[in-house]
Amino acid sequence: MKTQQEFINQHLAEHFTLREMIQSGIARRLGIENIPDEQAVAHLRQLCQEVLEPLRRQFGMIRISSGYRCRELNDAVGGAANSQHLRGQAADIHCGSLSEARRKYDYIRRNLPFDQLLLEQRLINGCCWLHVSYVSQQLNRHSARFLSV
Repeated sequence: MKTQQEFINQHLAEHFTLREMIQSGIARRLGIENIPDEQAVAHLRQLCQEVLEPLRRQFGMIRISSGYRCRELNDAVGGAANSQHLRGQAADIHCGSLSEARRKYDYIRRNLPFDQLLLEQRLINGCCWLHVSYVSQQLNRHSARFLSV
């Protein structure tokens, strides 16, 4: 049986660990233990292998700002009640600029399987990120759009 450290440090894909997909400054600050169950880990593994790893091979290092969220963390960050983050099916990718976000958005939209792809930009400060989710090859909706928040 794995220790909690071995569990958290497991690789989901060549360049992604579970630790990276569950880390959260808000969870640390609020004392929330953001640990997924085995089904969520399986979903995270699919997301990493099908979307995030190919994206990294294309663009180099990518920074995940939010991956899996337990219910308590999702509520704390104001996530949707039915957020795919709760099931380990979504990740938010920090982008340093709108042009970087658009390049990655276009690459995912044209080349990778995905369920939902959102390019989000906070109007007040220009911060940009991509929200990408993956369900399965058969169930992905391929819904892509730009949002300003």
